[in-house]
Amino acid sequence: MSGVPSRSNGIGVERLALGAALAISLALVWFATRQVAAVAGFAGGLVALGTIAWSMARPRPQEREIEYALPDWSVTIAAIDRPDSAIAIIDRAGRLTCANPRYEEWFGAGHAPPRLPVDIASLERLAKAGRSAWRDGKGAADLVEGPTGRWKAQVLRAGRGDDYLVWTLTPLSLPDPVADLVPHLDGKLGRALAQAGITAAIVDPDGKIRATSAGFALRATGDPAALLTGQEFISLLRQDEADKITWARDGKKGAPLTMFYLPVADPDAPGSPDYDTTPSLMLIADHGVGLGGGASEATAAVPHLEALLGQLPLGLAMADRDGRLLFANPAFMRAAQREGEPPPIYPTDLVVQEDKGPLSDAIRRFAQGPASSGDIAVRLRGQPEEPVSLSLAGVRGLGEAAVLLGLTDTSEETRLKRQVAQATKMQAVGQLAGGVAHDFNNVLTAILGTCDLMLLRHTPGDSDYDDIQQIRANSNRAASLTRQLLAFSRQQTLRPEVLQLPDVVSDVSHLLRRLIGEKIQLIVTHDRDLGPVRADPTQLEQVIVNLAVNARDAMQERMERSGGEGGGKLTLATKRITAADVRAMPGGIMPQADYTALIVKDTGTGIAPDHLAKIFEPFFTTKETGKGTGLGLSTVYGIVKQSGGFIFADSEQGRGTTFSVYFPVHHASAEEIAGRTVKAEAAASWSGGGRVLLVEDEDMVRAVAERALTRAGYTVTTASDGDEGLERVEEGGEFDIVVSDVVMPAMDGPTMAREIRKRAPDMPVLFMSGYAEEQLRKEIDIADVHFLPKPFSVQQISDKVGAVLAAVQR
Repeated sequence: MSGVPSRSNGIGVERLALGAALAISLALVWFATRQVAAVAGFAGGLVALGTIAWSMARPRPQEREIEYALPDWSVTIAAIDRPDSAIAIIDRAGRLTCANPRYEEWFGAGHAPPRLPVDIASLERLAKAGRSAWRDGKGAADLVEGPTGRWKAQVLRAGRGDDYLVWTLTPLSLPDPVADLVPHLDGKLGRALAQAGITAAIVDPDGKIRATSAGFALRATGDPAALLTGQEFISLLRQDEADKITWARDGKKGAPLTMFYLPVADPDAPGSPDYDTTPSLMLIADHGVGLGGGASEATAAVPHLEALLGQLPLGLAMADRDGRLLFANPAFMRAAQREGEPPPIYPTDLVVQEDKGPLSDAIRRFAQGPASSGDIAVRLRGQPEEPVSLSLAGVRGLGEAAVLLGLTDTSEETRLKRQVAQATKMQAVGQLAGGVAHDFNNVLTAILGTCDLMLLRHTPGDSDYDDIQQIRANSNRAASLTRQLLAFSRQQTLRPEVLQLPDVVSDVSHLLRRLIGEKIQLIVTHDRDLGPVRADPTQLEQVIVNLAVNARDAMQERMERSGGEGGGKLTLATKRITAADVRAMPGGIMPQADYTALIVKDTGTGIAPDHLAKIFEPFFTTKETGKGTGLGLSTVYGIVKQSGGFIFADSEQGRGTTFSVYFPVHHASAEEIAGRTVKAEAAASWSGGGRVLLVEDEDMVRAVAERALTRAGYTVTTASDGDEGLERVEEGGEFDIVVSDVVMPAMDGPTMAREIRKRAPDMPVLFMSGYAEEQLRKEIDIADVHFLPKPFSVQQISDKVGAVLAAVQR
């Protein structure tokens, strides 16, 4: 140590050298300047420089670097070796760095998560979980499904630089309600059921027994310890000609049994159970045996019974003697409009206030005395308009449970009842509308006929001519209203013609341009090679106008919502629909044939989905009070259906609505073409004149018709009802034709016509009516009769009588 200078000695020598150098420097400055201030400033600068140099040159304590050992993956593998989970570690590049044996067994070492051999949906969930882990530090996938199983995955970000992901995949166990139920058959539940006279067995779909209660084995074989697994279930029972079921070992004299069948399926599994692969719980009870037995055993069995009832599709609940609800299965809560909610304390909490007292009294009544059952009608709080039937049955031997309540989900039944009620209401309103229109048509016939007769005495330019024309025009408007009522009730008299649909659209398009306004664009397109249709052109025009007016209102409402900006587009199109096109349509509503379609499409507000099914109902409207009658679309529906067509509506809120009307293509037969030619020639060749028996109960209509026919050269004999008309014939009156109303007091027109035909079989009959010709032909069932729809003009009745007589003369 003596030969090595110490660090302290070296520091002392350095300090002496520095001091000598400083003193010499100061002496030189003094000799050069002879000023004290200069010497002091020079000294201060040297001191400052020396301090800085010393602070930079002084030795610092050495920092010790932390050294990490290289990773030993064998230790990691040992740490993650878990038999119940697959664990894998990947790096930033997605390479599999490490995995435990369970991962290699389930997925293979050639697959690194998230790219595992699973289905596409699971791959997407795994990829999303991986992105979440890299971003947030953790991620998860609730369901991963592959050909070998189902798992849930958890991902954690790890490592010094967060450069690794640790994937953990844990298998999901599938629920097995059968495995859960089997131990209970040999437990307290099985013994409690046996004491009540009920035995139980679980049977596989192939009819083989999987498990039985001891009571079942005792009754079937006489040995409660008998092993019946694998035996045929039906081999232990017998059934006679009267369908009475008994134990096979008891022979023909065995006591009758009652058997209940229940599929044992997971109630939480999606979809309906597959009965071809689902085992069944078979409950066999002695016929007429009540539920009894020891209270202690039954009380202990109640939880197991609740587990069993919870799987039933029937709504069942149990209440105690004080009316408290002990249990309610999911089906019961669903039927009570409380699906997903916990059962209430009292069953009376499920019903409206008015039914709480009667239900509480019924529960107490069935909880006391001998076991009995019955039903009570209650109104649920979630469905107060529709009463439902609640079944109650007194039970004994199940501990606190005293009353079993049953409630069935009747939502579908309620919907069907409402549809039937709506259909009945529609029929009643339709009959009322038809009756009103029929009576109104009589009044309009008198008004129009009187106007026609007055116009014959006045020429244009007379002071009264314009007034009469105005009365006639308003009467025609009223007649169109009656046609709407009859169209709604499907009782209007159609005047069908064979026509081309584009011709009707072209005729009405000029009116539509004025109706829809300038801001709405009207586009009309037609297909080629359209087939002819047979329909009433006036009624078709009404269909187009009603649909266009509804479309205009919808588009104007949309423009108002947007502050008046923009416009609308109404498209009328006719299309050719072949039988092949009909076959490709979903639903199969229309018969497979050729159709000519009318498409009415708008760019309005659209129709809400809950309103779309009601738009063809009468008086249904979404417009403000006073702005809609609710008869427009119902009238359209009636006209289309009576013409043999179909109408459908498709709508998307905010985009618009499309109505598609399909009319069958009319194929005229040779007989029909020949018949039209003969009728036209006969009507042209008739010179007029003839004896007419006019039967009409309405005085105004009878007077107008009599004057019109008399003016046309006919000899008219009148009668006010069917009895009087028949008397005219019986008195020897000779007539060429009978013109009669259909509905009259006392004897109606068809009855009178039948009686007249007995005396004059070839007598032509012309019925006047405001009802539909097709409907009258079905109800009257008289051959060779003719119809004149009301209201009619003077010219129309004269021409019709002439055409009938001309056809008879030929």
